[in-house]
Amino acid sequence: MKFKTVMIIKAVVCLALGVPILLMPNFTYSIFGTTLGSGGAIAAQQYGASLLGALMITWFARKAQPSDTRRAIALGYCVYDAIGIVLALIATLTGVMNLLGWFVVVLYLFFALGFGYFVIKPSSP
Repeated sequence: MKFKTVMIIKAVVCLALGVPILLMPNFTYSIFGTTLGSGGAIAAQQYGASLLGALMITWFARKAQPSDTRRAIALGYCVYDAIGIVLALIATLTGVMNLLGWFVVVLYLFFALGFGYFVIKPSSP
């Protein structure tokens, strides 16, 4: 898969999840079987805002040529998504999230592997 493709998919996911989490955190999290208190709603909205920031990075850096900067972006998202796998897995296995939690686990796994490939792949001269 090409770097540009992974970045576009990540941008679309960030848009699809970031806007609903930012604007309707309680409703969005209820789909995954989770309830939020007032503090949780604020934290969720901050997460939604960070997803919109990630959307900007992934969209505007999608055409980045092999470089230290591109590798840094890939490394950052690889680490972020790897941590996301662990957290989503714990939440799903402990019943904090319903069966849709597995979708979140798979989504994070896809991106961790996708960005991990570009961390490991040697850069073209």
